[in-house]
Amino acid sequence: MNARLPFIPETVTVHLGAPDTNAPNVTVSFIDYITNVASSEIYPTWPEESIRANIYAQISFALNRIYTEFYRSRGYDFDITNSTAFDQSFVNGRDYFENISEIVGEIFNSYLVREGSVEPLFAQYCDGVRVQCGGLSQWGTVELAEQGYTPYEILQYYYGNDVNIVTDAPIMNVSSSAPVRPLRLGSGGDEVRQLQLRLNRISDNYPSIPKIALPDGVFSFDTEAAVKRFQEIFGLTPDGIVGNATWYRVLFLYNAVKKLNELNSEGITLSEVTDQFDEATVPGAVGENVKNIQYLLAYVAQFYDEIPPVTLDGIYGPATESAVRAFQQLFELDVTGEVDLTTWDALYRTYLGFIETIPFKYIDGRLYPYPGVPLRLGSESEVVRLMQEYLNYIASFYPQIPTVSPTGYFGSRTQEAVIAFQRLQGLTPSGTVAAATWNEITSLYSDLYLGSRLGEGQYPGYEIGAEGGE
Repeated sequence: MNARLPFIPETVTVHLGAPDTNAPNVTVSFIDYITNVASSEIYPTWPEESIRANIYAQISFALNRIYTEFYRSRGYDFDITNSTAFDQSFVNGRDYFENISEIVGEIFNSYLVREGSVEPLFAQYCDGVRVQCGGLSQWGTVELAEQGYTPYEILQYYYGNDVNIVTDAPIMNVSSSAPVRPLRLGSGGDEVRQLQLRLNRISDNYPSIPKIALPDGVFSFDTEAAVKRFQEIFGLTPDGIVGNATWYRVLFLYNAVKKLNELNSEGITLSEVTDQFDEATVPGAVGENVKNIQYLLAYVAQFYDEIPPVTLDGIYGPATESAVRAFQQLFELDVTGEVDLTTWDALYRTYLGFIETIPFKYIDGRLYPYPGVPLRLGSESEVVRLMQEYLNYIASFYPQIPTVSPTGYFGSRTQEAVIAFQRLQGLTPSGTVAAATWNEITSLYSDLYLGSRLGEGQYPGYEIGAEGGE
């Protein structure tokens, strides 16, 4: 689902049978679904405290299935089944009990969580008479209620003292969590960060998947390597591109290794699902992200007269907005003047198309454009080697920048050199080389290289054009 924190879905699609059976699906409102389940599984004559405890568990169970996309990550077109061997009892078209319907209407937007986790608890339960389980006993709740237990105390009795009730959860439409556009080299944002965090956790169980050193939302070479290895292991096309098939296979394995669909779940922390990226860069913005956009625009503008020139000043002013609008019009996008994900994707693809044919290797004095993919800890390529050569030359003039071995691997020593360079140039010392930092590296390298080389006919100690003495 698109929202990374749990919410109450407006509707639920229920498969009327076991997962692999050829049974119909029905889509009902979430309130109707929970009221149906409660009316099918518990008795309206039970104590109210018992009924409420059971409904909390039923809500949380259903939300866990939906939040983790338990069935949709497996390729099914429904959210949950009505088979009690897998899920909860749902009798299509049945009548509801009035008191149960009233209670559901009060608490349908509440669910259970473990302390420190954000995903709805997989609140396993059983009737406690015919079937025993490690979670809540439905008939057992009646005994506890008769002993004076509150609904919350009943839930703590079965699920532990670290269980909490989230109330007033927002109500939203459910949609696929898969990215609208496939993720690949150069992609960025919260979807990339989610992918990186999941791959890193999966790699604990599958060590041949390389770790992503910085899960920072930047799809660089190390992320591509991890994706390719994941695809190889699980029988997918190893192209390093994350479309629906790879996205949902990653999600499926992530849920499995984290045990998110079990009572003893490892849990998802708030930091793992907190958005860190803005969806669009708009006029008035300032900073290195703006400068990164300006770099790509300025390069593409060399090939299209319709796009006016852009200054790389990190300020999203009228000139940058004008260039963005011209680019959007040229490529038949919505002309908004804002760089949203669609505009960024088109700009990046256009830029990449121009530079993909350029061979990246180090030649004294030769400058190459930004490779299109941020370089950072864990990256390994000829482009990294090229950057290391540039930095080593700059370091011969600025001793505060440590020299590095030009191996093509972006290790901790290279990161130190990049950070030192960024501090020297007044850039954010992130240790990642995106377009703005690449531009500063190549510009300073060029200035230093040309300044230290003498033109033809120049000799030390002589003025240009002066006649020599005896």
